Amino acid sequence: MKYRNRVRSRISNLRDPRNPALRRSVLCGGIAASRIARMTAEEMASDELKELRNAMTLEAIREHQMAKTGGTTTDLFQCSKCKKKNCTYNQVQTRSADEPMTTFVLCNECGNRWKFC
Repeated sequence: MKYRNRVRSRISNLRDPRNPALRRSVLCGGIAASRIARMTAEEMASDELKELRNAMTLEAIREHQMAKTGGTTTDLFQCSKCKKKNCTYNQVQTRSADEPMTTFVLCNECGNRWKFC
């Protein structure tokens, strides 16, 4: 069953009208038959699909890194990247109790993060 699914995947990728580069490479000998047998779906994807996947991955990473909850919104801090004052900050005691708290700031406009003591 697994072998059948892999063969079907190869056939559908080679017949895909939106991916003529793969078909052309196989027919011209640029990609050997032994290589196509071991290729993953990501390797067989068209350039357009690879760019779309890459863009979606970068967007997901950026969204994951930006804080969605918590923090206090303020205009006391100015972002060094975009020069706007739409920021959110949190204060956390990261060192010993007799040291000042560390302030973590997030720019709500561009996602830039920085900290200071």
